[in-house]
Amino acid sequence: MADPGNMAKDLVSGSVDAWRQAELAGFLLPEQQETLHGQGWLTMLAPRAAGGAELPLPAVVRLEEEIAATDGSLGWVVTLCAGAGWFAGFLPPALASGIIGTPGVCLAGSGAPTGFADTDGDDFIITGRWDYASGAPMATHFTLNAVLRIRGEIVRDEAGKPRIRAFVVPARHVTLESSWRSIGLRASASHAYRIDGARVPASHGFAIDAAHATADGPLYRFPFMALAYVTLAANLLGMAGRFVALAEPLVAARRQHGSGVPLAEVPSVAARLARAREELAAGRAALHETLDRAWADVVRHAVPDEESLQQVSLRLVETCRRNVDALYPYCGLQAAREDAAINRVWRDFHTATQHALLLPD
Repeated sequence: MADPGNMAKDLVSGSVDAWRQAELAGFLLPEQQETLHGQGWLTMLAPRAAGGAELPLPAVVRLEEEIAATDGSLGWVVTLCAGAGWFAGFLPPALASGIIGTPGVCLAGSGAPTGFADTDGDDFIITGRWDYASGAPMATHFTLNAVLRIRGEIVRDEAGKPRIRAFVVPARHVTLESSWRSIGLRASASHAYRIDGARVPASHGFAIDAAHATADGPLYRFPFMALAYVTLAANLLGMAGRFVALAEPLVAARRQHGSGVPLAEVPSVAARLARAREELAAGRAALHETLDRAWADVVRHAVPDEESLQQVSLRLVETCRRNVDALYPYCGLQAAREDAAINRVWRDFHTATQHALLLPD
């Protein structure tokens, strides 16, 4: 894998048109996909023993913010697909190595349990439909959650709730449905997918729990939901930071109605810009401090504070929402043009905030 210290700084140099073309096409262009594979970003959370990079989570979160700041769709695909690659740490090692070693490997998927897994001897028969699989057109494998059934009857736990199991399924069993019609993250191609009676071995089912990890190392002891919160928050932070950077010259170019004073020189507006920069920086620092502390806990086999990770992530997302929405009115009609970079960032940001985990309190 390329040195993550280089981040994504050179990724979009001279390629603004390419990102616009990707948005119009509704998927990442072949040369952009080659960059993802060349950088090794899609397998950066997969076990080293299986062929992944197994990067420390704090380094991944910082990288994902950088990537999202270059392009929202790119950041979203990297985050969701690398997150699915993390599941390789919970698969039988030989299966994990086979999947991660697949040429052009990319795991996409959905966490909603909107399908069924029927037992059939040592196999499972998977049937169902799942929404919002980011990176779906380039996926070699799909992950999913399914309700377990035996002879057509739903299997239930001690509390009477349906038992759910995660699975990984090769893309040859999957039918994509062109359903992604959002205002933003268009190139993420987060389409729905369907599986109609695919037979998979029991080894393709797994439990997302540290007690069931098959790979050693702190990355697979880190709580799944906490990982999801911090990586999603990093994406929103990257997009929000990019929005503020693009807003500043637009605000500077506008003048206050009546007085003719440049908006950037109006004290209240100047204070609003400064506050946005300061609040995002403070939110970033809080996220990194909390994550670094949790990572250190996991490394020494201690239990991290999941509640703190969730709360710092949600507070950061709310900070991003507040500042993006506060600055938007000062940017003028340029920000409302669909072909403007700031408009694409605004649309990507507000689409990303609709993720179910990021609902405000």
